[in-house]
Amino acid sequence: MTVLRSLALFALAALAEIGGAWLVWQGVREHRGWAWIGGGVIALGLYGFVATLQPDANFGRILAAYGGVFVAGSLAWGMVVDGFRPDRWDVTGALVCLVGVALIMYAPRGA
Repeated sequence: MTVLRSLALFALAALAEIGGAWLVWQGVREHRGWAWIGGGVIALGLYGFVATLQPDANFGRILAAYGGVFVAGSLAWGMVVDGFRPDRWDVTGALVCLVGVALIMYAPRGA
């Protein structure tokens, strides 16, 4: 159950961070205004809190693993929200990152 909780927290963190960055992007680059930027800043702050809920106590490990989630999640966000179509190298790179996440977070470790 710990792995499922961890995966759910990574997904929630990705939604908060990627969504927050997208809102800021929309506010600034697409001239949608301060409300979008403010919503993005709040979402980015929530991302920081979500990361603290991971069951592993090692900040560096969690943030390193989350980097791989961020890569794959960003491509998925682009597909769903912006109509981006990744090529095979985007997909391959994202899969490599997700393998890295699995190794960093869930590989068996000695006592």
